[in-house]
Amino acid sequence: MKPLVYLKQVAGSLLSRRKRLLQRTYTLTSRYLQRQVRIEVYRPAVPPWRLLSLVVFNDGQDLERMDLTKTLTKLYKKKKLPPTLVVGVYANDRLREYGTAGRRSDQGHGELAEAYQKFIADELVPWLEQRNNIYRGAERRAIAGFSLGGLSAFDTAWRRPKQFRTAGVFSASLWYRSKPFDPRRPDANRIVHDYVSRARRGIPNRFWFMAGTDDEDSDRNNNGVIDSIDDTLQLMALLQQKGMKPGKDMVYVEVEGGKHEPETWGTVVGDFLIWAVG
Repeated sequence: MKPLVYLKQVAGSLLSRRKRLLQRTYTLTSRYLQRQVRIEVYRPAVPPWRLLSLVVFNDGQDLERMDLTKTLTKLYKKKKLPPTLVVGVYANDRLREYGTAGRRSDQGHGELAEAYQKFIADELVPWLEQRNNIYRGAERRAIAGFSLGGLSAFDTAWRRPKQFRTAGVFSASLWYRSKPFDPRRPDANRIVHDYVSRARRGIPNRFWFMAGTDDEDSDRNNNGVIDSIDDTLQLMALLQQKGMKPGKDMVYVEVEGGKHEPETWGTVVGDFLIWAVG
């Protein structure tokens, strides 16, 4: 039987100056996405038998702008982060592959969202498990993303809590809606808010939310709060109604002056990693 994922190593090992971090680039061929997927793997320089937590990032192409290598090296030096395998998945067509599985947006976007989640869970993670000694329980595994990638991360963890207990949701596109915007009902038809409000089961996840005060300037309901912050806080209120406890099951970080860009996300990515697996 042929393996689900084929590997071609496209770059050698890059050892940090302090010899605390190994970075490698690979290309995987996904049968779900029908394309090659580039990934960046950041592995602490520890013996191969050491157990590793796992954090997967959507939009892996932005991790360099976030100065992730420097952040990880600093966290390991200060012993604030347990040994963790951090993986950045490079995006392709974000409008098609990021979204909510099984539910397209009002503009028809997200048709490959389910295929992307299957790539993460059924191709990427098994491939990583074959080559690294990763904790098998979902408690030490997280998925994170930015903007549309943050929406994807939330949806992936929500649908697959036995594989990813924790999600990092940075400046997420939580406005994502199933029907065209209606100014008479400005907060209606947001897909994530709708399925969370309908949930009848206990929620086993943990969520780390972040928004910047300068993420955008849109305020569709004219309540004086920009949409990225408003959508996040409203979602957290729904999650709290379902039994999630702020500070324990979910946290919110608001970056004063933070913009919708990797440089802002990079200022808090270390805090997320510590909360997610520390």
